[in-house]
Amino acid sequence: MGFIYKDEAIFIKSRDKLKKIFGRIDFQSDPLDFNYTSYYEKEMGAGLKRRFISFGKLIPVQDLYRIKLYTNRLEAKFSNSGKRRVNIDPGYVDLAKLVLASTKDYAHRIYLRKGIFAEITLSYRNNSFIPNDWTYPDYRSQEYISIFNEIRKLYAP
Repeated sequence: MGFIYKDEAIFIKSRDKLKKIFGRIDFQSDPLDFNYTSYYEKEMGAGLKRRFISFGKLIPVQDLYRIKLYTNRLEAKFSNSGKRRVNIDPGYVDLAKLVLASTKDYAHRIYLRKGIFAEITLSYRNNSFIPNDWTYPDYRSQEYISIFNEIRKLYAP
């Protein structure tokens, strides 16, 4: 799960809700400055942070759309006056790729179910994740790629 937020308390509350469903966290990044785009600032304000967590319990990939629907509800629950205070991006890492769920369609995304799409954001080649042509700028950064390489090592030491 990737989180974008301003208030650490909202991150903790949303993370703890997810722990109740998915169990033990096996990786949690430090907070990172989210300064790759101003896309979320109008809704969430300036000075945003990004964190990633992963869970020890693996998910069936066919459940990704259900998880995205749940995280959308969780975002709405923590909203204030219709504005989100946390953005939660679920996905999964396997040995070959990082897949993210989205509500936005585009040429490189595959429809799953119930308005949810999936994209291969990073591909694993030559001992590291690498971005694709459509990969968002933040996910192209060496900082993020290092995080996903570390998470992958939890599953393929």
